[in-house]
Amino acid sequence: MTTRLSLMYWGRSNNNALVFETVRTALRTAQGSKPMLHSDRGFQYTSLKFKKRFGAKLTQSMSRVGRCIDNGPMKSFWGTLKCERYYLHSYSTFEELQHDMEDYIHFYNNERLQAKLNGLIPMEFRTKAA
Repeated sequence: MTTRLSLMYWGRSNNNALVFETVRTALRTAQGSKPMLHSDRGFQYTSLKFKKRFGAKLTQSMSRVGRCIDNGPMKSFWGTLKCERYYLHSYSTFEELQHDMEDYIHFYNNERLQAKLNGLIPMEFRTKAA
């Protein structure tokens, strides 16, 4: 049985502390399992510090350099989010940006019809597939 864990942590920059805290929280939440973490080849995930801290506790999944096909769906999602929301607004505060991104992610999963999913929203598609 596969369980997907979705956590949202927000940071003002891409850094080790943010990545490490997110992974620590996920591991605490999924105690007794050895989860799979899919990531890009960012320095946080490929660093020796990351491997020493989490290597035995999870399985990493990432593409080889120049072969990003398995990361395509996430790249597509972020591109859609930027086109449909981020580039159309200007934000005065970080909190305003965070709220708008969380609102869009909810909209995308629960309201936005997807042509690739036969006109269903992602949550309906997942429910039918189960």
